Amino acid sequence: MDSMEMELSIHPGHLMTPLKDGRMGNCCGIKFQSISDGYYCCKCDFFAHKRCSNPPEEINYPSHKCDNTLIFGNGYLKFQPRCGLCGVKLMDDVNHYRCPHCGIQIHLDCAKYPPPKVIEVPHHDHKLKLQMWQSCFTCATCGKVGDGYPYKCLECRLTIHVICGKYATEVNHPSHSLHPLKLFNGEPPAYTDGKCRLCCKKLVDEAFYHCSSCNFTLDLHCFFNPPPIYHYDLNIHAHKLTRMPKMISFTCTTCGLHGDRSPYVCLPCDFTAHSDCSGFPWVININRHDHRVSRTPLIGVVNSVCRICQKKMDWTCGGYSCKRCPDSVYHTKCATRKDVWDGREMKDIPEEKEDIEPFKVIDENTIQHFLHKSHNLRLDKSGTFIEERSCKACTYPIYHHSFYSCMSCDYMLHEICANMPTRKRHMVINKPYYLDGRRHNFNCEACGLCCNGFKYSIDDGLRYGLDMRCASVTEPFVHQSHPHPLFYTSPRGVCSVCNKEAHHVLRCVEDNCKYVLDFKCALLPYDVKHRVDDHFISLCYGEDASGKYWCDICEKETDPNTWFYTCKDCGVTLHIDCVLGDFRALEPERTVTRMEYKGVQSVTFSNNSMSRPLCNQCKSRCMYPIILKVMDEAMPDVYYCSINCFDITFIGTRKYSSSIFCITDHW
Repeated sequence: MDSMEMELSIHPGHLMTPLKDGRMGNCCGIKFQSISDGYYCCKCDFFAHKRCSNPPEEINYPSHKCDNTLIFGNGYLKFQPRCGLCGVKLMDDVNHYRCPHCGIQIHLDCAKYPPPKVIEVPHHDHKLKLQMWQSCFTCATCGKVGDGYPYKCLECRLTIHVICGKYATEVNHPSHSLHPLKLFNGEPPAYTDGKCRLCCKKLVDEAFYHCSSCNFTLDLHCFFNPPPIYHYDLNIHAHKLTRMPKMISFTCTTCGLHGDRSPYVCLPCDFTAHSDCSGFPWVININRHDHRVSRTPLIGVVNSVCRICQKKMDWTCGGYSCKRCPDSVYHTKCATRKDVWDGREMKDIPEEKEDIEPFKVIDENTIQHFLHKSHNLRLDKSGTFIEERSCKACTYPIYHHSFYSCMSCDYMLHEICANMPTRKRHMVINKPYYLDGRRHNFNCEACGLCCNGFKYSIDDGLRYGLDMRCASVTEPFVHQSHPHPLFYTSPRGVCSVCNKEAHHVLRCVEDNCKYVLDFKCALLPYDVKHRVDDHFISLCYGEDASGKYWCDICEKETDPNTWFYTCKDCGVTLHIDCVLGDFRALEPERTVTRMEYKGVQSVTFSNNSMSRPLCNQCKSRCMYPIILKVMDEAMPDVYYCSINCFDITFIGTRKYSSSIFCITDHW
């Protein structure tokens, strides 16, 4: 566990990390932060202001009419009631106080900092009183239709939002001395870009300040906590920097990325920097590189490209580079992304040499693998195809590939699998993996398939990991379906092949090319041997064809515009799922356990007999090459052809996907 992580009463059961920026927070009912104490962040996208992080479980509120204690709570709200003090709807993820007797509910922020009952506003002679009932009104300050309880002048009927009553309607600000800034509420004007002039972040607060003459906008965070006008940091630049609050295009000398507003500048040195480009670590480990990378003020490599975002780098700007690999250069902000960097500064920690070789060389064609020390393995490059021969590491068939076979037993490894290192860093997570050969059932984090071969793991957890095929993916990734190489520039995306959203995808970075492949589709085998045909069948990436195609396995129509398997000699067309099935990454005759059904165990079963068994759920002949057989004396000869059928039987609906199908199996 990170030493900075902690569990807070506002978000029990989760570890939260303190962050310096104070602009976010969904903990108390407000999205902005008017004080600079920062916030806490959880991996589940929950944010909490530091001032709200440990609220009392019970409070006695003077204005509460039934004089009972209000109890702190959070979670799902069935009817989305309104706050009893400001009248604004309570959202599902907002913490609140509730009276168990009368049912009144109050924002955490309103309970701690209640709106005053009477306020005074500039340029108005009368006081405004808070009206504790819901009404339809137009706010005189921002001009928007009201939501919640209003402040109202009982003499002249002037009405404003509670939120508009919290802040001055017009102010002078040091970041914009030319004109006063006016308070706006709701959507920003159409002529703006919807971003704060200083921090360049999208306006997400309930209110903001704006000068229409200069098109100058400040969000509430930058309004209350503007970056300093002058900045002096020897780690960035030797001279004092001055903030230029202007829309101006520049390349940041610190990180090498483009900026369009409010840089810090040193005019004599032609130095420009983003307002938030400071405090970067000097030496770090990142998830794409096996060596440490160091921050340098000058990349110095002409026509260099960042290995993360795949965008061109300005060689005269700073970034991160590897001393051993001259071509491995990275933008500063790319290398320090949360999903890339593990958060540790390695400057003062000596680098240790690690032995990552997976085997000892006996002779030119013989090795002793560290996961099969009892016997030696002999390399076979003959390319001879033998049925029912599979790799113990990835569980996929050997086919014509070079492989190592045990000289004393039936243990076999693809040559590429045997050469996989014992430790490696991979793009899908920012921590190092180590090779675990215990062969438990686990769920691959990259492709989502259930596997029972070797696993790359980051800890002793048995349920998740990275399978051998996904672990072997490197950048650039070349796939036969696309003319350009693919890169892991950002995690989530919608696959161009299956049209499903995936947690990890590979992208094409060519201009105007939006091709995306998830790991499951990217690693579909190009050639497969299936009993439906005497020849090898090949993966086809779609055809412009008229007429109807039919799958020879399920006898249903096949869309020729999508990917499918086909035999070039016989012309058969086959659905991908029909050829491979849900359990394609499971080795036959291995136990599979479901966490949801502690008393039910199944065994993977090769569906290669002449008479295919009936699926217990769909009552059809099981067509997939690997199926499940329930191991229960009360349920003899019970088979399931897919995850869907298995789930419907035991849960009643397909609630779980293949990405969470199996848990550990101590084989």
